Amino acid sequence: MKIDNETVDKIAHLARLEFENEAKEQIIKDMNNMLAFVEKLNELDTSAVEPLIYMNEEVNILRDDEVRHDITQFEALKNAPKHDSDYFKVPKVIEKQ
Repeated sequence: MKIDNETVDKIAHLARLEFENEAKEQIIKDMNNMLAFVEKLNELDTSAVEPLIYMNEEVNILRDDEVRHDITQFEALKNAPKHDSDYFKVPKVIEKQ
């Protein structure tokens, strides 16, 4: 596969990019180099290589979820600028229509 002006124009339109003539020629050259590199990789025999699913063999160890009451309701409300006996008071943000 070769990259030409039409292909670059289509990709540029999809990416909402615009290129000057010199930049477009450089993009075509760079994209053709990338495709040549990928074609070179296709020459390798990878039939004995297992697909890579994870980058390493480590397993993420998570702690168990458990309910803990580290702070009481009174302590939480103590530093609030506005509150009543049970809840934080905040400005009204939703208006009824």
